[in-house]
Amino acid sequence: MRAVIASGAGGPDVLSVAELPDPEPGPGELVLDVAAAGLNRADLLQRMGFYPPPPGASDVIGMECSGTVSAIGPGVTGWSVGDAACALLAGGGYASKVAVPAGQAMPVPDGVDLVAAAALPEVACTVWSNVFMVGGLQPGETLLVHGGAGGIGTMAIQLASQLGSRVLTTGGTPEKLAFCASLGADVTINYREDDFVEVAKETTGGAGVDVILDNMGAKYLERNVTALATEGRLVIIGMQGGTRAELDINALLRKRGAVFATSLRSRPTQEKSAICAAVVEHVWPLVAAGRVRPVVHGTMPLEEARAAHELMESGDHTGKILLTV
Repeated sequence: MRAVIASGAGGPDVLSVAELPDPEPGPGELVLDVAAAGLNRADLLQRMGFYPPPPGASDVIGMECSGTVSAIGPGVTGWSVGDAACALLAGGGYASKVAVPAGQAMPVPDGVDLVAAAALPEVACTVWSNVFMVGGLQPGETLLVHGGAGGIGTMAIQLASQLGSRVLTTGGTPEKLAFCASLGADVTINYREDDFVEVAKETTGGAGVDVILDNMGAKYLERNVTALATEGRLVIIGMQGGTRAELDINALLRKRGAVFATSLRSRPTQEKSAICAAVVEHVWPLVAAGRVRPVVHGTMPLEEARAAHELMESGDHTGKILLTV
């Protein structure tokens, strides 16, 4: 099979395409002939040497893909060779074939193109597990999404809006903010010009927001806590703004607030399979009905993985970047 490999830790120039042995399905696994793979921020960290794959996972970068089932391992039921699927991976997505636990493979929602389906697994599973399962966002509550124009942000805006919550989001350009509004964001905040804490307080009549989905980490910790409502929940899923910050416990206590920090990739297969099942149950019907859609910035051939990483690092994209096989 063809796969993108890294010659070492470094910039996009360490990436190249090589021939590797085809994967064989183990017990409980499927092999997919990959149609497309989605890029994620974690891919950049892995390439730079900061985010190694979990034990036993492929060293090939790539945490989500779409494709066609080409082989089925022992003990797998409910799938047939030729079925279209998209999958949440621990690694291996930047390749023409990948093995995946069957519980982490999901049928492609009705009405979604096979290539575009590669934009769904990571963002849908991340948003559903963090905003709804961990954060417990309810209809009528308010969600603040940082980085609303990214892959996760675009999914969070759509899902929260469609399920009856008010959505605030941050972004860096008027164009990105306008796109977020078109997806259902009620309030958009240019983080280069405005203080999201002040806007959140003004928008909610001083109450604060109920749930915050944060990809920045340390840089935003203090301000996120300030922006929370009573019994608010801050869910941290990224570290783009650093890993260490001081937490004012008293401020959190006064609000009876909670701070969660979660990751998806390192969870046991059983947990990830349960999240995938919940996504198929709750999110896929919204996608099939056209109420939620994958947001794809563009596609590039597998051989242009370097350029795709450069584009993601530039921040000049909206939604997902896909590598096609």
